[in-house]
Amino acid sequence: MVNANLKLRFKPVSHSWVALHPQPKGVIQFIAGAFFGTFGPMLFYRYLLQSLFEQGYTIILLPFNFSFNHYVEAGFLMREQYEILPELVRMASVAGYDYEAYLDDKNFSWIGHSLGCKYISLLEGFTALPDDPQDRQKFIRNLLSHTSDESQIESVIAEINILVEELKLKIVEVQNLICSYVGRKIKINSIFIKGQVSILLAPDISDTASAIRPQFLADIIDNLGWGVKPTPEETKNLIKDSGLFNIMGLVCFQSDNIAKLTCEWFRKTLKKPPKEFLKSLEGGHLKPLGIQLGKYVINLFDKPLIESVEERKRGFEHYVIQLLEELKKESPKKSTESSKIIKSIILGSHK
Repeated sequence: MVNANLKLRFKPVSHSWVALHPQPKGVIQFIAGAFFGTFGPMLFYRYLLQSLFEQGYTIILLPFNFSFNHYVEAGFLMREQYEILPELVRMASVAGYDYEAYLDDKNFSWIGHSLGCKYISLLEGFTALPDDPQDRQKFIRNLLSHTSDESQIESVIAEINILVEELKLKIVEVQNLICSYVGRKIKINSIFIKGQVSILLAPDISDTASAIRPQFLADIIDNLGWGVKPTPEETKNLIKDSGLFNIMGLVCFQSDNIAKLTCEWFRKTLKKPPKEFLKSLEGGHLKPLGIQLGKYVINLFDKPLIESVEERKRGFEHYVIQLLEELKKESPKKSTESSKIIKSIILGSHK
């Protein structure tokens, strides 16, 4: 579905911003980079978001606070999804829009840029957490045993246990609320994002030093235990140990020095996604940012500064849209395979 006449209009919902499509075929939850995601993502990423909206997607811009505790922020994002879900159905019903796509969480996809990709990675990694609290504790302990002390491990276990139990209750609440709107419940397949497609744009899984300069200050913060949590090593271990990331697309940029190491790590480490889901495009780390003015797009922090709509879409948005559609075709098959993998690794040791 492509409609260039549709206007992208965001409305505040809970802590987020939502652009409701009148006939959605799905939902894209977008998590931007650190600075631009906090200060006006609907402006800085305007052309990308408009292109996705015209393809038939309702767009949700999910915020996050500047924090070194990414566990907490990932939990906030998951809670926020369930705050927004019933509002999508209610708003669509009031506006006379179609809401069928909102009744199955497999119609929800994720796109992240830069640090936003780390949050998506955490949410997908958390999908591998066992339901049984004892097994969950063992999984987390295996994950962190080589990088954290006992007090840090216990703190993470407590935070995640609280989050999991809270989300279980929230799902029941959401199902009941939506049932009161439409007479049937939503299909929620996991308390996290199991079976949902994700695309990582220039992913940056970095350490405290990437946010704090000079290096010695970052070292002091880390030594005090106030640094980035989880660390890059812990995040990468979670990605590897989860056995997931089967329906993920990766887009990297040839002149990007910020996400270069993370992109290389994904390519070397993951057997999946297949090569056709890995794109290397021209441009730098901030290529996803852009604003349309008439027949041109202003690339705010990339070269060329100005290019035609056709050139911009051909060089970037076309690949993102194509990747999203191809990943959606893979989703049912890979989701089933993931369930088998999770069961086999859930009690294994961290390597």
